[in-house]
Amino acid sequence: MTELSDAKLVELAQNGNLEAVGELYDRYWLRIFHYVRAKVYNIQLAQDLTGEVFLRMVEHLPRYQVMEGILFSTWLYRIAHNLVISHWQKENAYQLVPLEAAANSNNHHDKPLRIAEEQWEQTHIQQCLARIDEVQREVIILRFYAGLSLKEVAAALDKTVGAVKSLQRRGLMTLVAVMKSMP
Repeated sequence: MTELSDAKLVELAQNGNLEAVGELYDRYWLRIFHYVRAKVYNIQLAQDLTGEVFLRMVEHLPRYQVMEGILFSTWLYRIAHNLVISHWQKENAYQLVPLEAAANSNNHHDKPLRIAEEQWEQTHIQQCLARIDEVQREVIILRFYAGLSLKEVAAALDKTVGAVKSLQRRGLMTLVAVMKSMP
């Protein structure tokens, strides 16, 4: 199944092939998790919301149709984006998580000081991202946290590639300025 295209996997999944659904999940879980994690700043919440993305994928998969220019991955990111927006509308504010303890790290071979430094850096970047324009932040998260191409980001945000390039450039410049101004 790993050699099949997304379109073929979707077709198989729509016909009830559970292995195809599993392959789509395996292919995209980590990317969607990184995207959601960058937007909610909380690992447990990101895991819950990522799970919800895939529940919605399964629920809406029978109605999904391959549309011109809209990749399956873009469709998933739209689901994730809408879910995160719904979450923040309910919460009505960003919540930052305190520095996580070194014991919660997935890599037990790292030294606690290194883990704490990495957590601090991640928290600092997230705080800085929270201070830039929302659309620019979205572009940066999709490009650098989720690893999408310019074309995929443009499709996900319903913008042109040129607009995404411009938003990315301005967003990165603003992010650098914010990072320099914050201790």
